[in-house]
Amino acid sequence: MKLSKKIKKIIKLKSKRKLVCLTAYSKPIAKILDKYCDIILVGDSVATAFYGMKSTKEIKLDTMIAHNKSVKKAIRKSTLVFDMPFNSYRNIKEAKKNIKKIFKKTSCDAVKLESNGKNFNILKKLVQSGIPVMGHIGYTPQYKGKFKPQGIKNNEQKKLINEALKIQKAGAFSIVLECINSDTAKKITNRINIPTIGIGSSNSCDGQILVFDDLIGLSGFYPKFVKKYINLQKIIENVLKKFRRDVISSRFPSKLHTY
Repeated sequence: MKLSKKIKKIIKLKSKRKLVCLTAYSKPIAKILDKYCDIILVGDSVATAFYGMKSTKEIKLDTMIAHNKSVKKAIRKSTLVFDMPFNSYRNIKEAKKNIKKIFKKTSCDAVKLESNGKNFNILKKLVQSGIPVMGHIGYTPQYKGKFKPQGIKNNEQKKLINEALKIQKAGAFSIVLECINSDTAKKITNRINIPTIGIGSSNSCDGQILVFDDLIGLSGFYPKFVKKYINLQKIIENVLKKFRRDVISSRFPSKLHTY
């Protein structure tokens, strides 16, 4: 497969510096993130973070495409990755059909597939057909129910290392490690030649990704692995209080804001 300049750059950064990755669901946010991110992922987390759905499994392909189209309008330098939603790549025929539609409508740079421990051949065939694919192991919400950290026990560690090696062999250009024990994440990162992108998997990974809404304190979801850099919810509430006060007291709109 002939890799694009953007994908080649992501792979090369493994030995140079940490990769900076965040999610985005809209053009205004993506425009800001594009200045600072190596990878922008339009994640299936849009289901819970944006739509208030109970699970990421509920989001549909066409909805994901709509958000990717919005984000793409703001992208200039970042690598745009489309997060394949649940039940959109159950077999190679389905995966190719959906990805053809995705690339045509969004012009994204790559797609991300969650591993179920069996779909390596689907990933391999996609890569062979010229599609850049990001892998995803550890806690994979599309396939695992109740949350728990991954790779703590020796047998779990061996399984995850083997899974990462198989994904690399299948041709993925990077792998997301979600909520994986730090020792296991470090061993995986050292064993494979493609970048590992951690979320709750320690700073041993080659890069980090978070849901942007979590990062800015707007989602209401703050697991252990999230560092809330600002409480944007509090700032917005303060603004709304001022707006309400100005409207009720007739201070807004003033002559300055009137035609």
